[in-house]
Amino acid sequence: MWSFFPPNLLAQALNMFKDASSQPEGVGISWDRRADCPPDSSDCVMTIDGIYKWLASTFFLWFVLAIYFDNIIPNSSGLRKPLFYFLNPSYWTGKGENKVKEGNICRCIGLEPLPELITPDDEDVLEEENLVKQQAREGIDDPNAAVQIHGLIKTYPKTIKIGCCRCKQTPPYHAINGLWVNFRKDQLFCLLGPNGAGKTTTINCLTGISPVTGGDATIYGHSVRNSVGMSNIRKLIGVCPQFDILWDALSGQEHLYLFASIKGLPPNYIEWIAHKLLDEVRLAESANGRAGSYSGGMKRRLSFAIALIGDPKLVILDEPTTGMDPISRRHVWDIIKDAKRGRAIVLTTHSMEEADVLSDRIGIMAKGRLRCIGTSIRLKSKFGTGFIANVSFSRSDVGQAFPLEDIITETHEAVKQFFKYNLNIEPKVENEAFLTFVIPHDRESLLRKFFKDLEERKREFGITDIQIGLTTLNEVFLNIAKKAELESAIAEGRLTTLTLTSGTSFQILIGAQLVRIPESESAENPTGLMVEVYWDQDDAGNLRISGHSDEMPIPPGAQAMASSSNSNTDSGQTGPIQAIVIDPSFLNRHD
Repeated sequence: MWSFFPPNLLAQALNMFKDASSQPEGVGISWDRRADCPPDSSDCVMTIDGIYKWLASTFFLWFVLAIYFDNIIPNSSGLRKPLFYFLNPSYWTGKGENKVKEGNICRCIGLEPLPELITPDDEDVLEEENLVKQQAREGIDDPNAAVQIHGLIKTYPKTIKIGCCRCKQTPPYHAINGLWVNFRKDQLFCLLGPNGAGKTTTINCLTGISPVTGGDATIYGHSVRNSVGMSNIRKLIGVCPQFDILWDALSGQEHLYLFASIKGLPPNYIEWIAHKLLDEVRLAESANGRAGSYSGGMKRRLSFAIALIGDPKLVILDEPTTGMDPISRRHVWDIIKDAKRGRAIVLTTHSMEEADVLSDRIGIMAKGRLRCIGTSIRLKSKFGTGFIANVSFSRSDVGQAFPLEDIITETHEAVKQFFKYNLNIEPKVENEAFLTFVIPHDRESLLRKFFKDLEERKREFGITDIQIGLTTLNEVFLNIAKKAELESAIAEGRLTTLTLTSGTSFQILIGAQLVRIPESESAENPTGLMVEVYWDQDDAGNLRISGHSDEMPIPPGAQAMASSSNSNTDSGQTGPIQAIVIDPSFLNRHD
């Protein structure tokens, strides 16, 4: 038994050499006498020849076992192969067997409860989900779909943190909660969402970095839950990761040579494609410079070029233009547009302008769920607050008898009153050069006559230009993020502090749009007062309060969506806090 352990064999061999050569009359052990027992050895069980054979045999034994255990023991991401993977013919041939293998998921840490699947409340998301489910149920292979995601679930197990005199257990975290969507060929699908929405986790599951907990995803017919399928997928995809994976000592050209060789490109083709890609991303002049000397934007362009090596059928771009200057960013956008032909592209970004310019379809995720899907125009018209009207003014004071400031104030007030009287709206942005108004969707029927009348009075108001368009994609994104955060805040009781201009401070649910001011009831306003809370995102992608509206009476019949008591927090505030979220159409009926 001890002979299976090479150190024991080595110790025995050294001991035999010592015994054979330690005595004056000892003749040692030569190669010709390797099969002979040492002289005066009464308990010779194994000769040097036998030890050599055992060492050679155990080398191959432990080498095979090392390969086996390396495949079945989960790595840092939890990936492993089934216990008897070597008995599967597809492991040796690399073909077939694209069916889901449950053994591919590491369950050594115990089964975690699956998240509660929620039916989407958006009809476009529900339609997409039903389409993918129908294709999966009927076994339809959609020729236009490069990626088909079937109810993808990713759950991170609960963790136990041991601290001083206490033990804290965190519950399982559901990063992806039942994702159903198709990514189509010759299109760019942009996946948006705040931090923690599940975007990067989705990409990690598609690229095989993280194992999926439930559901499946197929890329050109190959399942991500099968080791053979994943091996085939890696030949079809190119990835520009969120953080550059580069070596400072290598040049940009050497990086492309290296990854082209890994992709298996012909040697006589590598030099040509490397020069072509470096020229496209404007790195030709720095091709021989070390990557460690590149700026952040240059490194991102090099990572983007690496993602396009080998003509991949699916390109995944995780924030590809981060750190680039505007000129380089625009140039890369043109390359991405041209790269859509013949392949599918999945893009994640924090730039709403980038998503608006490049995307054929956009999906916004929040809290692990797909909240909306569609074209940019579709999302703006559906989830935006309405239309944006920009009114620009002339600054000419020729022939005027009054100061320019007084004239500007007068014309601004006249235009504001015109919008207030006809559309009952106030300006969102105001300065000397222009006024910006947000026009709700329910005023759309009034716009034709309104802008016709405004056009006729342009000279009277001193207006030089009138522009109208849909609300920005950033506003759509914030509306979706606020709704998801509010749902989570209601469930978890997460609060933040709102301080009014009057100095009054109280706590509100994160993401709340309209909140009731505590103890604001009066004879004039028996239901109390409320304010509209404005939100934006900080550098980390989290919602934060950016401001609030003036105090206004709560409309009769308004119902509280959720309330929270300060007793759930450690802020020391007193008094009940009640967050009120009211349908904008309800407010409009009471304007």
